[in-house]
Amino acid sequence: MGMEGPVARWYEKTTGRDLQPFRETAERLKGCLPNGGSVLEIAPGPGFLAIELARDPKFRVTGLDISRTFVELARKNAAQAGVAVDFRQGNASDMPFAASSFDLLVCRAAFKNFSEPQKAIEEMRRVLRPGGTGVIIDLRRDASMNEIKHHIGGMNLHPVSRVFTTLAFRFMLLKRAYTKSELETMLNLAGFETVDVRTDDIGMEAWFSGTT
Repeated sequence: MGMEGPVARWYEKTTGRDLQPFRETAERLKGCLPNGGSVLEIAPGPGFLAIELARDPKFRVTGLDISRTFVELARKNAAQAGVAVDFRQGNASDMPFAASSFDLLVCRAAFKNFSEPQKAIEEMRRVLRPGGTGVIIDLRRDASMNEIKHHIGGMNLHPVSRVFTTLAFRFMLLKRAYTKSELETMLNLAGFETVDVRTDDIGMEAWFSGTT
């Protein structure tokens, strides 16, 4: 089940307060793409990262989210930004794409919520082109609450939103998150040729690729 209705709209409003992290991530990811390359963002939510990637007309960008509300919001946001992104509704563990469809795929802040994480990773392996790059960016389960509070303090949130966000991290998100070793194991089981999981203050980035 994806976020729907008021919860999805609250998430859009909260994450949309500061778009700079999405711009910075988009710039880093563009370096992995050839001219005319195709990108898939899995679970893009309101679509902010996909939209930043699509601002460069050299790339074709697709977003797949299980939430109908998020697909509607993402399409609205893309139209307002004047960029072309193909936002679709669908399940990460059963993607409606042919094999070897994308040069780059990215999943940001959503992997921990997937009900069938191993199947989702196997689908990533299937739709990624030979030599393509995949990136999962997410929370790590062993992040401390002090680290999380410091992170939230820099998010420019309204005091009420700060309280709700802190509670969400403590009682929901941390429990769903994975450790570095758990994510490495899932990626290796899917048969990726290279797997590199890097940690930061409260999260981790997994970079992986298939055979050339």
